[in-house]
Amino acid sequence: MSAEQLAELSDLFVVAAVLLYVVAMVGFAIELAFGRARPGVAARSAGGALGARKPVAVGAPAGDGAPGRDAVTGLPGDHVDAGGDATAPASGGDVAAAGDDGAPPSRAAVRAGTAALALAWLGWAANLGAIATRGLAVDRWPWGNMYEFVVAICFAAVTAFLVTQLRANVRFLGSFVMVTVALGLGLAVKAFYTTAGPVVPALDSYWIAIHVSAAIVASGLFTIAGVSGVLYLLRGDGLSRLPARADLERVAHRAIVFAFPVWTFAVIAGALWADRAWGRYWGWDPKEVWAFITWVAYAAYLHARVTAGWRGRSATIVQLVAFGCLLFNLIGVNIFFEGLHSYADVD
Repeated sequence: MSAEQLAELSDLFVVAAVLLYVVAMVGFAIELAFGRARPGVAARSAGGALGARKPVAVGAPAGDGAPGRDAVTGLPGDHVDAGGDATAPASGGDVAAAGDDGAPPSRAAVRAGTAALALAWLGWAANLGAIATRGLAVDRWPWGNMYEFVVAICFAAVTAFLVTQLRANVRFLGSFVMVTVALGLGLAVKAFYTTAGPVVPALDSYWIAIHVSAAIVASGLFTIAGVSGVLYLLRGDGLSRLPARADLERVAHRAIVFAFPVWTFAVIAGALWADRAWGRYWGWDPKEVWAFITWVAYAAYLHARVTAGWRGRSATIVQLVAFGCLLFNLIGVNIFFEGLHSYADVD
């Protein structure tokens, strides 16, 4: 196939990915809407018909002596409520079952969620196909402008969601992750689209495969954390279709724990690349400044959790501020500032 045909195929893959993500979003939303309601923090604290939880030491066995494992996320470890109390599910307790309003989940809803997961994998494959064919069309790493970069970040976010789903049940995030990446791809096509072609000389380096790839991976994980954080703030204290706030906070925290060292590596690799390209490691370029601000913001979140014991709303707000810095660094800086990293190619 010619370069033009590969570029056209890449565009078709992007459209297919958007459509598959949208349909998957609908399936996940159906499962969420007609599944079992779960109790909020206040309801669990009250116990009673919503199911009581008994306090245990962090990392201690739960129930019959088996290691504590969260029934919603499937992840082992302590269960920290928004108030900061370490708890674990009572023996044999299931968060969804304990918070059930008495009606069993619809079989159709469960099947819709299963189908949505399959469609998400198909969308992931189409997203990957778009990146691969774009790379073949331009004969380089396919993230040399904002369009390619956003497409890659959407792919990384879906990858993070699907890989997490292989280990733990996080389908409750599905509809929100799918709408985020569908909107991201739509924005890339509508506002950032760039015809396939060569990149500026500064980007024609093997460092793009090191520095930018690390930034993409970290950004995808930070996106999962950001989605979880927004849901945490939206969730009420009573029965809800969403998991408990503590479960949402745990997903966000673990995503950030994985992403932060990758982002740190991306910043260091960027400095090394800058030295080769421009003869200096750091020049206070807007992109460099905001990459560092983002690093400081996520470092503050992790530091506050470890040293000050921040949990719940306060920690979530800090990580969402960090996520806002990330979004501005990835998109806003390229649009609103002129600098050595102005590769947005947006009119």
